[in-house]
Amino acid sequence: MTLLHAHDYGGDGPQLVLLHGYGRSLTDWDAAAALLTAGHRVLAVDLPGHGDSPRISPWTIPAVVRHIADTLDAHGVPEAVVVGHSLGGLVAVEYARANPDRARAAVNLDGFWWGREYPGADRVSEMLLASAGTIAPPEYIEQQVTHSTRFGIPADRAEAAARAAARPLPDGTWQTQPDRAAALEIVDELHRLGALGVTTWLDGVDRPLLLVQAGRRLPPAPGTEWFGEFNARFAQGVSDELAALARTRPTITVNRINATHPMILETPETVAVLVAGFVRGLPD
Repeated sequence: MTLLHAHDYGGDGPQLVLLHGYGRSLTDWDAAAALLTAGHRVLAVDLPGHGDSPRISPWTIPAVVRHIADTLDAHGVPEAVVVGHSLGGLVAVEYARANPDRARAAVNLDGFWWGREYPGADRVSEMLLASAGTIAPPEYIEQQVTHSTRFGIPADRAEAAARAAARPLPDGTWQTQPDRAAALEIVDELHRLGALGVTTWLDGVDRPLLLVQAGRRLPPAPGTEWFGEFNARFAQGVSDELAALARTRPTITVNRINATHPMILETPETVAVLVAGFVRGLPD
């Protein structure tokens, strides 16, 4: 049994479990969690190889789901609405699939992916893997804060999140997470699920789902202008599938947030309102 690092934000009401994205940590949820505790009991979990959780090998979605279940048992959480951002959103859906008796519902905040054959997928994979487990200079945190201001994320929130997502080393440098071996396995899992397409991927998940897309695209970094076209094309395809699912699957709710991908850092108030409203509408 592998227990993952978790943080209990407290609160009273329906239980929420919060999961973060690739290369991030549960600290990304601090601002939204503080708002959600007004009407919910809130627990956040670091995914394996992220934050303060131990690494696992191989890093597979079924293994991660089992470790989350064990961690929730250790915290006395028999049932919850599982809310995930990005990679955490895919994991939240898979948790609901594997544990229909424990997942009251799942929320996926912009956690969608593509198969290996999708045009440009290899270039995105290279970008992810290039930063995995690298040794970053002492000014790495400052660089991350500067980057985050492009999305309107407050500096103090960006700094806390950046520090929690990397490992400080004795010489003042930083090691990014996850390490490369885990990153390779994570990307394999993402491509495996993405190759199915959203509609096929969600077959067999009978728990209520809230599926949320970012309403604005990430501004491309210099030299990666191609990513803007890639992202817009993929987002439109996902949007079309989600619209069809919302019409034909009564357990699926679709929404869009006026934010870019890092929405839980950029607009935690909007995220909290959306999640709270979804939970209020769930059947008893």
